[in-house]
Amino acid sequence: MALEITDSSFQEVLKSDKPVLVDFWAVWCGPCRTLGPIIEEVANDFEGKAVVGKVDVDNNQEISMQYGIRNIPTVLIFKGGEVVDKIVGVAPKEVIAEKLSAHL
Repeated sequence: MALEITDSSFQEVLKSDKPVLVDFWAVWCGPCRTLGPIIEEVANDFEGKAVVGKVDVDNNQEISMQYGIRNIPTVLIFKGGEVVDKIVGVAPKEVIAEKLSAHL
């Protein structure tokens, strides 16, 4: 299951020695609801290999502003605390898994 990430827990999550995939979303966003189950599948597939989490942009505006999130859903992949890849919009599971696998 994807980790619920907040403004206060974000920096701790980034300290992971594994790649971190973060889905920026909102409850009212239709495409975000489409992407949600895909992110959950990726979280299950990569359990133990990567950290997969979600940030509700309405409740965690600090992180969203820090990373310039203007469109949602946006998926950022971090390694060593730095953004190494980005997907804006809904992408198929295969594309997300391939991008995350590249950073394992």
